Parts: sequence; C-alpha cells; structure tokens
Amino acid sequence: MLIVNIISWAIILGFLGWLAWNYFRVRRSAKYIPNAEFESMMRGAQIVDLRSASAFRQKHILGARNIPFEQLSNSLSALRKDKPILLYDNTRGQAVARSVVMLKKAGYKDLYVLKNGLDYWNGKVKERS
Repeated sequence: MLIVNIISWAIILGFLGWLAWNYFRVRRSAKYIPNAEFESMMRGAQIVDLRSASAFRQKHILGARNIPFEQLSNSLSALRKDKPILLYDNTRGQAVARSVVMLKKAGYKDLYVLKNGLDYWNGKVKERS
C-alpha cells in the first residue's frame, strides 16, 4: 500500500511540475497583453487568429488573418520575423500556448497574446450576420 501511495504522489507531483514548467516556458516566450494594449499595437503588427476557419468566418478581430494552429507549422513562411505577432484564440484555447512555443523555436521574437482571448475582446470585430 505504501508503494502505491508513493507512486501516486510521484505521478501527481510530476504532472504538476510539468504544468508549471509549461506555464513559465510560455510566459517567458510571449507577453500576455490586455485589450487596450493589443489594440494599440495592431497597426504595425501581424494579427493571427489561431481558431478554426469556421470559427474565424463567424467572428474575428478586424484585420486578423486566420492561421489555425493545425496549419501553423506549414504557414511559418507567411509570417515576418521583423514585425510583432499578435496571437489570439478563445478564452480557454490551448492553441496559443503551443503556438507561442512553436514560433519561439522558429526564431520569432516579438510575440504577444491577447489576454483572455476573443471571448473578452471589446474592440472592432467582423461578424457574420
């Protein structure tokens, strides 16, 4: 019984350690910014919507281009390294964290993420009627 408890705690602690490491790795690679700062940076930046194409067609931030996370690795050449990249997803989307890590490994430096995602965006959007 003692061995089972030790193994269980090791698994739990290992999982929590992995979550913490991943959290800090993403935070070190990109800056999470609020709506106002995101909006002020939009003019000189590349805005990337990481959601699916159908979600993008329904509603997206004005000026954004859709590069779903699943296609990002094949679309890296479409993004310039000399301009900031503003990323967003839905509030709880996991695509942002994985995208930040992928872009950082590919040599992109100025990465910014919309804090709380599109669900809490109060700027201009294009919506399907």
